[in-house]
Amino acid sequence: MKDFISAAMFVICGWRPQCQSIHLSVPVKQFAMLQTSRLMLVPATIALARAGIADRVEFAGLLNAVVPAAWPPESLADALPLFLTWIEAAPDQTGWFGWYAVSTQQLAGDSHDLQRVLVGGGGFLGPPADGNVQMGYSVLPEFQNIGIATELVNTLTEWAFNDPGLQHINAETEWANPASCRVLAKAGFRCLGTSGEFEGQRFVLSRSDRSNIDAVSNC
Repeated sequence: MKDFISAAMFVICGWRPQCQSIHLSVPVKQFAMLQTSRLMLVPATIALARAGIADRVEFAGLLNAVVPAAWPPESLADALPLFLTWIEAAPDQTGWFGWYAVSTQQLAGDSHDLQRVLVGGGGFLGPPADGNVQMGYSVLPEFQNIGIATELVNTLTEWAFNDPGLQHINAETEWANPASCRVLAKAGFRCLGTSGEFEGQRFVLSRSDRSNIDAVSNC
């Protein structure tokens, strides 16, 4: 999945920090969070975005969660400063940029003793423009293939369509990624065909057909 996308080229280079998992028992600041059966989705704020770049200890404390050594996903790391710039420019648009997915129960593949673990993230490239938004997501490898991505995408699309002006949520996969194609199809997205620029697939979820979870793609 093209998880998060740079404004200029929609390409993100990978970088993975070499450090240990961090956890602090500090209460999460009260934001408008979203709860699912296994996840707490926390919207990216200026404080969280800054800490996610500069101070992993503070970042873990704000989330009140373990931050695995593999965080951030390699496809996301170089985009973090860009997303911080966007959030700083539009602090009243919380939710239309990034969300952090924190597990609220022990998950398959979770090697941590504590339950609250940062497992992935997702979000949008800003608030709706002409009725459209672009969506992306990422799940750390150890938490893939257990339905976390589908749970994340379903929750974010439901949240986004609370905006009456939003008509279409767009997404793209890279390199015809079959797993991401399946996630998007399960969430009701329709495959629009090949994305020539990235050799992947283009998808859309429209307000009029968002309940169609049986959407079929040719990925």
